[in-house]
Amino acid sequence: MAGVLAVPVVRFEEFYWKDRLLFDRAGITPEAYWSDVAEALALRLSDAAREQLIELDNLSWAEQDPVMVNWATALRGAGVRTAVLSNMPITLRSGLPRFCPWLPEFDHSCYSCDVGQAKPAPGIYLRCLEGLGAAPEATLFLDDREENVEAARGVGIHAIHFSSPEQAQCEINRHYDLPVPILLQTDCGQTP
Repeated sequence: MAGVLAVPVVRFEEFYWKDRLLFDRAGITPEAYWSDVAEALALRLSDAAREQLIELDNLSWAEQDPVMVNWATALRGAGVRTAVLSNMPITLRSGLPRFCPWLPEFDHSCYSCDVGQAKPAPGIYLRCLEGLGAAPEATLFLDDREENVEAARGVGIHAIHFSSPEQAQCEINRHYDLPVPILLQTDCGQTP
């Protein structure tokens, strides 16, 4: 994306993240979001460049982690109710079948652009729990951002800060008894 705008990655990332939560919760249109990014970089954005940025942005979020996909599928297959809770702009949400055909089925999906809230706002966790029909204390949440994990804990949800499938598996082994095959075989003796 930085290449499309011909700016250094570090400079691009500064403005990419500045209003990202606003964009993810549909508080700003895709056109306005990308125009604001370009304007902050002192650039004018053509329609073609905006469409290219949207496409690249969507692709950047569409990478599959087969371990997690298989685990989510196994959980649901074992009768555990599952949900996906994601900060996601409408541009990606509307193209999910195209960008993420590997996405497993969940009992509930809660996307920031649909509910007008984004993690780590407490309300989005409560909306997801409501849609899933689950109590916070009976729920386990995994996320790669510590602030999202802390927010989940703040509403009473059990949560793990995810850094790798191996680390998550060790945390799950230590603290939770899930009625499904383990995420993966791993030696948890070395996990911090």
